[in-house]
Amino acid sequence: MLKILGRPTSINVRKVLWTLDETGIDYVHEPQWATPEASTKVPEYLALNPNALVPVIIDGDFVLWESNTICRYLAAKAGRNDLLPTELRARAEVEKWMDWASTDLNNAYRDAFMALIRKDPAYDDAGRVAASAKRWNGAMGILDSLLEGRNYVAGKSFTLADIVMALSTHRWRSTPIEHAVTPAVERWMERLAQRAECAAYCAPQYP
Repeated sequence: MLKILGRPTSINVRKVLWTLDETGIDYVHEPQWATPEASTKVPEYLALNPNALVPVIIDGDFVLWESNTICRYLAAKAGRNDLLPTELRARAEVEKWMDWASTDLNNAYRDAFMALIRKDPAYDDAGRVAASAKRWNGAMGILDSLLEGRNYVAGKSFTLADIVMALSTHRWRSTPIEHAVTPAVERWMERLAQRAECAAYCAPQYP
């Protein structure tokens, strides 16, 4: 049975867990990795992922890391063309937003999130936090503009792009900054909240 390694407080682990639940693939979750009980820097884990990051999946004799790649692998494994289309342009639209979340959006929020939620002293700089919050709100404004004419991030139907962006939006909502007004984002999140997986992985205990 497929195995996923990584603590569920990691947004990237939850991304994969949500995808697994959407696809119906059976799996075993080992949530202790990247906690004080199980370091990712031990040789056993580094043999799976030399970056010492979560998540990792083990599918038989196949080991895979990088969360977006894992999500795409799982959708393809399950034959879920609704989550990751096979048509070239439709697939590119999904992947574009997945990658944008991992680059532009994550880079925008890192300082604010690490200071205000993770309480990391290395990020305890009011100026950096304020600048990060401003960039974060700007990025969420881009998402809001996109969703003005769409039910979902990549168009008319739910895809992997919604999983990735919903988790990032939940993180934005959970961080104590002044939030931009984003009515289209709110309507989209209300729509997603009807899905059990969204309720599970965008829960209050997971900022």
